[in-house]
Amino acid sequence: MLEKTYRPAEVEARLYAAWEESGVFRPRPAEKPYCIMLPPPNVTGSLHIGHALDHTIQDVLIRFHRMRGFETLWQPGTDHAGIATQMVVERKLAAEGKDRRRMGREAFLAEVWKWKEESGGTIARQMRRLGASCDWSRERFTMDEGLSRAVRRAFVLLHKAGLVYRDQRLVNWDCALETAVSDLEVQSREVDGKLWHLRYPIEGEPGRFIVVATTRPETMLGDTGVAVHPEDPRWRDLVGRHAILPLVGRRLPIVADPHSDPEKGTGAVKITPAHDFADFEVGRRHGLEAIPIFDRRGRLAENVPEPYRGLDRFAARERVLADLEAQGLVAKVEPHRHAVPYGDRSGTPLEPFLTEQWFCDVKGLAERAIAAVEAGRTRFVPRQWEATFFEWLRNIQPWCISRQLWWGHQIPAWYAPDGTIVVAEEEAEARALAEARFGPGVELVRDPDVLDTWFSSALWPFSTLGWPDPTPELARYYPTSVLVTGFDIIFFWVARMMMLGLFCMDEVPFRDVYIHGLVRDERGKKMSKTQGNVVDPLELVEAYGADALRLALLASTEQGRDVRFGPARVEGWRNFVTKLWNAARFIELNGGRLDPAFDPAGCRLPLDRWIVGETAAVTLRVSEALADYRLSEATLALYHFVWDTFCDWWIELAKPVLSGADEAAREEARCVAGWVLARVLHLLHPMAPFVTEELWRVLFGAPGGMLIRAPWPHAEPGPADPEAAAELGWLTRTIGAIRAARAELNVPPAARLRLLQHGASAATLARLERHREPLLRLARLAAIELSDQPPPPRSIVVVVDETSFSLPVGEVVDLERERQRLGRELAKAEGEAARLEQRLADAGFLARAPAELIEEQRERLAELTRTRERLGAALARIA
Repeated sequence: MLEKTYRPAEVEARLYAAWEESGVFRPRPAEKPYCIMLPPPNVTGSLHIGHALDHTIQDVLIRFHRMRGFETLWQPGTDHAGIATQMVVERKLAAEGKDRRRMGREAFLAEVWKWKEESGGTIARQMRRLGASCDWSRERFTMDEGLSRAVRRAFVLLHKAGLVYRDQRLVNWDCALETAVSDLEVQSREVDGKLWHLRYPIEGEPGRFIVVATTRPETMLGDTGVAVHPEDPRWRDLVGRHAILPLVGRRLPIVADPHSDPEKGTGAVKITPAHDFADFEVGRRHGLEAIPIFDRRGRLAENVPEPYRGLDRFAARERVLADLEAQGLVAKVEPHRHAVPYGDRSGTPLEPFLTEQWFCDVKGLAERAIAAVEAGRTRFVPRQWEATFFEWLRNIQPWCISRQLWWGHQIPAWYAPDGTIVVAEEEAEARALAEARFGPGVELVRDPDVLDTWFSSALWPFSTLGWPDPTPELARYYPTSVLVTGFDIIFFWVARMMMLGLFCMDEVPFRDVYIHGLVRDERGKKMSKTQGNVVDPLELVEAYGADALRLALLASTEQGRDVRFGPARVEGWRNFVTKLWNAARFIELNGGRLDPAFDPAGCRLPLDRWIVGETAAVTLRVSEALADYRLSEATLALYHFVWDTFCDWWIELAKPVLSGADEAAREEARCVAGWVLARVLHLLHPMAPFVTEELWRVLFGAPGGMLIRAPWPHAEPGPADPEAAAELGWLTRTIGAIRAARAELNVPPAARLRLLQHGASAATLARLERHREPLLRLARLAAIELSDQPPPPRSIVVVVDETSFSLPVGEVVDLERERQRLGRELAKAEGEAARLEQRLADAGFLARAPAELIEEQRERLAELTRTRERLGAALARIA
């Protein structure tokens, strides 16, 4: 017997434990495999709303294909998250009065592993709360021994192919973390700074200066040149001569280079090759020396005059400016808004830093990845993201893969005393190689750096399946079926998996890439703690249940668009879950059951033949939508079927049958109710696994076992009975039109109105007679009358097919007041729509405005269009 109220908190933990203990999450041998690799969340992480969306989509696809009879594997695991994890543990140790550097590498790493064992399983436990049906028996970690071996093998293979090498180049350097970071880990922030115009004396011409403009005067201590545009007449006579660097005295060649923009600043720019990416290239073109002036912590080092050594870069700025001011060499200072690169982990300004690092030459790998997508071996859904993928890969630069951290995969490279680099998977192998060249007992020192976290993540689709060993799992599940991820890591992760998958496996890592949008708040703004609009998915699960959260996310997910989301949406879907539960209780109380002998094709009543046809139609629609990644369409189709078609129409229309004297009709209705509800539970299970499993168990006794293992319903095309569909379609349209007219004109719900029909055909008259009882009951009518006169004054007019109906409402509604109200609302909607149309036609606005604002205003305009149509129709109904 079903409880009166569905209590998710009491059901979800019990059902999930039963699923997990039964082993149903593990692959079962079948003809076709279906595999999804969970994008490994950081081991430091907790479930956020973006995870909730990503994991829900994957779980829907896995449950759908499991029910369709595929051999499904959802491979879970976590990422060691080098920088993030090291920061977390360093902060923990600092609170205990401990310092990483004083502890030493081995002791610090022992602390990290200890923290990982104690706290690293948080997100996996939270995923279970959401209903994720991963094969937890196969859970992996990017630092476990199997994956570490894969990382070493990949590095060695890339090195042997000449694609991994050491080089001295400028990198983005995080002075707080003392490590290089990827270009993709850089946050560009607009800041209000200053533009200083500095005078550099011209050699051999006392009193003449060339003025350069800079936002970073402290870097002048590393200047080795000045660049002017070749066509700039102001400085043309100085090209080939020298300026003298103030405070240092170094001679600076003045070179002509198109890098200098004559329209900006003074038209002359200082060149600091060791601390600016653009200057580094200018320096290479003109043979200018690169002089590093900062150490790893952003302090001025030995290459600057002694008074500045040891100063922090920001303190050095103040000191340099004071000294320049004292010599009269600051021409002017302007307020200047400009972009400054920040580290996304440390939150501090990054420094272009000239250092020796390990790089991966990915240009050739990128070309193979592009070719694979162009050939259709991997498909992006939606296809528009292929253009983004191509653009990034066609402009790819060498990938800096080394990081100056302790936590991570230590680079498998050793240095001999003469600097020779020996690369090998294991130290014993490296020693053997070195001794073969240098003799026994040669001393080797291992490179202290670790690999970029994204290097090991790029191997995830095949390393988790056992590579480099030729395992049965690798042969069975690679390439995987689909990667589900957000567009923000197409280059971070998707492209790198494509490149290394093709390199190591000679095959793409996945057949499809389903790209979903980012979760934003209800106004389309990015969620952030500073704005106070962050939504905690676990709090929503506690308040409304996991199914309601999953359904709300899925219903909001349209291909290629960001997700607008807020707690109100989850509350609305909690109401849907409640509606389903109440419908099941009604069916139970009225004797509805799942009869194995019931044949839906043999229904006698038009009402039942109609709902069978509607059920077949929604089965086909949901099946096709899920197979094509149209998750919102599938979810909303089931919503409207359950709420509108089944509950509001079939159940309401079937109530007289279920309480009537015709026992055969009652028995048919009971069997139909059980059959339709069982079909709904199957179709809805991938989206709302908990409530469907519970209803399947309690109401139907779980025939054949758990619903999670049940076969997916066969999708039959077309309605079962066109005549029944036409009959019930007319009835629902007629009642719906009358209800809408009443609501729009504020007719009191209790008012029973006369319904006059004008010009009805013989078929319509027959339908009115056959369905008199439900029309009177559900449309709240006092009588249905035939009229050969036009609709009377002070009435509402409703048109259905060829028939006009009128409802005299003069005694219960002030129609003139309603007409004025609707007119005011229509005028207001038209005025706002006109303003939005004008704004959206303005090319200047479209060029300046943020994309989310433009999208928000387009959506508002579409909403206003619907409102205008509705209000116009309501006004037209007033006779």
